[in-house]
Amino acid sequence: MALLDIFKRKKVKQPEDYFTVTITDAFIRVEHPNRKTEQVLCDDIRLVKLVNNDQGPWGIDIIMVMITENGGCALPHEAKGFDEVFDLISKYEGFDFENFGKSMTSTDNAEFIIWVKK
Repeated sequence: MALLDIFKRKKVKQPEDYFTVTITDAFIRVEHPNRKTEQVLCDDIRLVKLVNNDQGPWGIDIIMVMITENGGCALPHEAKGFDEVFDLISKYEGFDFENFGKSMTSTDNAEFIIWVKK
């Protein structure tokens, strides 16, 4: 096999690649072909946490969970759109950057609360 053939191979999809995120000023929507669509209104978010597990690097190992009074929305860390949601959430007053950093460096099964509405 020629070296160039290696670079021409199609990228293997990762589990996070199947998520579609829509972000507006009003809502965050997460879609996946094998799951029910989840959506939260930005004004209704009461708590945001990161849930870590030991599935990485072969599975989804960090998930952002945005919780409202009536439900919530979950978004894997490596999904396209995560950075945009982080940019939005991290501007909320009282965002816990320290817990965010702890989550990003943790390989344990743990939860890290990164924001609570006051």
